[in-house]
Order: sequence, then C-alpha cells, then structure tokens
Amino acid sequence: MTTKTDILIIGGGPVGLSCAYYLLKSGRKVTILDAKEIGKGSGSGNAGHIVPSHIIPLAAPGVVTSALKWMLDPVHSPFGMKVSLDPKYISWLLQFVLACNKSNVQRAIAPLNSLGQLSARNFAQLIAEEKFDCSYQEKGLLFLYKTESAFNGGKHEGELMQKHGIPVDVYDRSKVHEVEPAALDDIIGGVHFTGDSHLNPAVFLKLLSDRVRAMGAEMLEHTPVTGFESANGKITKVKTSAGDFEAEQIILAAGAFTPSVARDLKLNIPIQPARGYSLTMSATKHMPSHALILGERRIAVSPMGDVLRFTGRLEVGNGSTTPNPLWIQRIENSAREYIALDEKLDIKETWAGLRPTTPDGMPIIGRSPNHSNLILATGHAMLGLSLGPGTGQVVAELVNGQEPAFSLSPLRLDRF
Repeated sequence: MTTKTDILIIGGGPVGLSCAYYLLKSGRKVTILDAKEIGKGSGSGNAGHIVPSHIIPLAAPGVVTSALKWMLDPVHSPFGMKVSLDPKYISWLLQFVLACNKSNVQRAIAPLNSLGQLSARNFAQLIAEEKFDCSYQEKGLLFLYKTESAFNGGKHEGELMQKHGIPVDVYDRSKVHEVEPAALDDIIGGVHFTGDSHLNPAVFLKLLSDRVRAMGAEMLEHTPVTGFESANGKITKVKTSAGDFEAEQIILAAGAFTPSVARDLKLNIPIQPARGYSLTMSATKHMPSHALILGERRIAVSPMGDVLRFTGRLEVGNGSTTPNPLWIQRIENSAREYIALDEKLDIKETWAGLRPTTPDGMPIIGRSPNHSNLILATGHAMLGLSLGPGTGQVVAELVNGQEPAFSLSPLRLDRF
C-alpha cells in the first residue's frame, strides 16, 4: 500500500516536531514517522537548556589537546571516545581534528548565532502563545568556577561572546554567592549568560507533540524507514514497516540515526552518535535558583519545578542508549563538588541519549544536493532541543519557497 502525503517528516524529536509545528502553521499537511516514540527520544532526557550563547562550535582550537588531557583523567573526564577501526568513524575523527581551528570557529559563529537567537525568540513566543506549562524560565545560564585558571578562561569566553552581542555578567566570589545561594563556599566566581533560558524538555516535547497532533498532523510511531526509491533527482518512494509513502517534500530529521536511515540515498552525511547521560531526582532542600554549568567538570544542572537534573559526558562514537551506572555516579559526585545537595538523593530516572555530531560542530540544514524534494535538518549535537524552533522555522520557509530568516549556506550538506 502506498500513502500519498504533502510533507513527510522522518524523526519525531525536537527538530522534527518543530518543523511540523511551523509547517502546519503555514497551512501545509504533515505526516511524521518515528522508529520509536515521538517526543521521547534523545531530546527528552537532556539538560533542557536554551542557549543562544553557544556560538562556539564543538570543533575549536585547543579541543583536541583538552580531550587528550581529559582522557588521562578517567574518573572526571567529560569526554570519551569509542575505539574502532570503522573507516567512517576514523574519517569523521580526522575531519574533526582538522576542523579544530580558528577559521572553523569564524565560519560557525554567524550561523550558530543567528539560529540560536531565532530559536530563543521562537521558544518564548511558542510557549506564551500555546500556554505551555513546562517549567520554562528566562533566568540565564550561570557557569560556576572553583579555580582561577578556569574562571579566567570563562571570562575570556564571555568577552568573546559579548563582541557578538551575547549578554554576559561576570561575578566575583561575593556576587556569585548572592546570586546562587546553592553554590558551595569554595566557588570563587561565575559567568552568567543572561539571555539563556531553560525548561523541562520531556514536558515541552509532550506538549508540542500533542499540539502538532491537534493541528492535524498524522503521527506514526514505531514505524522505521526501511529504504528509499529515487528517480531523476527525486525521491519517489519512502519505504517503511507500515507501507510506502510518496511525498511532495521529505524532511530528514532523524538525529544520530540519520546516516543509517539515509543509507539508500548515497549521500555523505558525516554524523557520529555521541552519548550523553542524565540523572533526574526529586527537588532537593536547597534547589539551585539557576540553570548551571559546573565549569571545570562540564556538568549541566537544571532545576525543573519539582525535579532537578544533572547532565554530562560526551562519548563520541558510542551508539548505546544504556546508561553506564559508573558515569551516573561520577556525575552526581561532580555535582556535589559545587552545590549543596541532600545527603541521599531521591533518584527518579537515569538516562543516556545520543547527540548527532558533525565533524565541524555545525548542524546540517538545507536541501539535498542530489534530491529536489529532500531537506536535511540534523547534526545539531547537544543543541537539538535548543535550536529546534529556529530550525523548524527556516525549514518551513525553505519548503514554502520563502527566503530563510538567515543564510543557510554555511550549514549545507555539500560543505563536506
């Protein structure tokens, strides 16, 4: 059986759902397919940080040196790598190493800044218009530091962000404790990105999924794509476990699974999964009043109403979503070095999810170089949630033949 549809979105995470929302608002008909459950994949267990301040790509000068140093500290390292001789993995690593330079950062700042700012505005508007109750707070993102060297590095990064219009406040010891009472006594300073915000991602995605369904989207869960047929530079058929689909436009937003989903399309999509962890607990006695990053340890802290979440670790090339209990415990131990926590935490959930990571640290957004009716919206690494509504808007503009809100040229697939 073949089903004809207007827009077919492959992937029901933050990016796929955001594309659906803006396309439905523009009057298009939408079908979403997901191999698992819509809105419950890797976007749901993350930190929930909305961070227009994150304009420096993952591939930047000094990252390789830092990564090698971290690997020598197996107990606290925020970074890990799978050892593998898979040619695609080795090729990705080589591309990543070569991209860790100043010119890559210069190339990335403008599109990441434009997409981040657009997305942050869209979050605020969407949540207000739809009256979503998802613990959304516009309190910024506060980095806490215990050592002078890390604090100086944070201040230097803050100065760079300010040059690109990102609002930043730097706090000395007394000010940081006044602003964040949950910080322990040995925190010596903080850098506050005041334009950032945070929410409960699982609640937000559930509300967005329900809204998209109410707007008329057809949503098929547990429906993996099994292949494609193409002719004359166009995808003619999308094969799935629930039958075949023909669509005017197809949006591929399958996150870390994009390369395997698209294998029939003969496209070079250099994405590696990077596993991250979170643990979520009941609200603690001294709840942090801000979303935090624990500077030296690279742990994210997210107060979300009646729960608190810690998120951390980046394991490149690891495609498993089973949390390693050792790292869950180490993330908790690291958090205890920075903020006041109850002696025994009431852990509600431990989680591992996959971030779709490109070698240059920028997402892939734009038309396929080989297929006139395929748009890619993937490779957002840790920022899939944060950049979702911005990506959704520009993809809807592309589909509808409008000029996107900013130039997508640096984000095209054929840059690789």
